[in-house]
This record gives sequence, structure tokens and C-alpha cells, in this order.
Amino acid sequence: MFSTGQLIFAILFIIVFAIIIASTYKRDIKLHRKYYKGVKWVGIVFIIFLTILFLIKYLLKNQ
Repeated sequence: MFSTGQLIFAILFIIVFAIIIASTYKRDIKLHRKYYKGVKWVGIVFIIFLTILFLIKYLLKNQ
């Protein structure tokens, strides 16, 4: 499906990309902690909201 060169390129690209993303995140972690303090709560509320929507859909469908 893919040639050997394409597979090698893809593997190297993924490895280098992951290293760059990890190093960038590591550098910016102090800023993330400072400016995004309440983001966890927004995510939790969003998940609860989606769960409620699915429960409502399930309950209304099975009546």
C-alpha cells in the first residue's frame, strides 16, 4: 500500500511532531496554569450536559 520510503517518512514525522508538541507544551505549562485555571470545570459541565441530553433522548425514545 505504501512504499518503504513513505512509511519511514511517516514514522519519522510522527516522532518529530510528537517531540515538538511535547517540548512546546512543557515550555508553556506555567502560562497554561495561570490563564486556564477554570477550564476543568467547563469540561466537566460540558460532559454532564451531554450526558443529560443522551439520557433525555434515551428516555423519550423508550416510552
